Amino acid sequence: MIIEAPIDLELTQMSGQTSQPPWMQVDGCYGNVITVNKKPVIFNVKQSGEFLDFDFYGDISQRQALSQLSYIFDLDFDLDNFYKYLDSHAELSEMSKFCNGLRLFLAPDPFECVISSICSANNSIKRWTKSITDIKQNWGNMHGNYYTFPQSCDLANVYLDEEEEFNSSNIQDICNCNNNLKSCGVGYRAPYMRNASELFSHEIDISEIPKMTYDEAFETILKVPGVGSKVADCILLYGFNFREAFPSDVWIKRIVSYLYFEGRDISVAKVREFGMEEFGDNAGYVQLYMFHYARRSGLMEKIKKL
Repeated sequence: MIIEAPIDLELTQMSGQTSQPPWMQVDGCYGNVITVNKKPVIFNVKQSGEFLDFDFYGDISQRQALSQLSYIFDLDFDLDNFYKYLDSHAELSEMSKFCNGLRLFLAPDPFECVISSICSANNSIKRWTKSITDIKQNWGNMHGNYYTFPQSCDLANVYLDEEEEFNSSNIQDICNCNNNLKSCGVGYRAPYMRNASELFSHEIDISEIPKMTYDEAFETILKVPGVGSKVADCILLYGFNFREAFPSDVWIKRIVSYLYFEGRDISVAKVREFGMEEFGDNAGYVQLYMFHYARRSGLMEKIKKL
């Protein structure tokens, strides 16, 4: 079926949003397994002009499938209206030309977004997406050619590294220990991931976070080991759809400084505060467009030394 909501499917998935890795691509069609009402459903989408061609396989209704697809790719968001918003601000007016069709890529599984966002810290898009894909293949459940992300209670019981695996198993050669978090290339983030898994298994009810105010949710997520302000805002934006979040790091700092503060040196915390106050409910989208505008327009190279 054709979903008539303008989108650039490839740009949206490849934009580095920490909700999840890009879906598996075969002959221009992107596929993944999505858990809907505790049931595994295979989703397949491909670009059809500026719209989506979508089908699914699983024991849910078409209405349920469309609702889930619309959520993941944020298809109900009015891009035309957002572009008018950008055009009305001189500092933002060129962004839609470079990022046309870019939408939020929201997590069907918020816990996957938590771990993905932790994994993304000080990491390249290529490396963190491979690590998350490896975690899914090692400890998720297989459906067709796809894997679900493991639940927090399952990931909490995964060996941390090869030494722990060797000491806790019957493996005779430590070189054969590859059933541990560090074997997925997550490095120093492994303890943070396991501690986060334990936290969401025993202390934090992840289903309660969407019911909180942004400030309550932000403070809750900051309790997760390895999570600072930037990662917390990524989790809230991509994992829970808090659109007032404005994830801020050194790159967003440089972009905002160039566009709004004449290149002056300002703190990342100040940039985050500015973005949330200046853009309100559009903050998450503006941040997403800012970053990709800077990459595609050549601005990133220009501001590297700011």
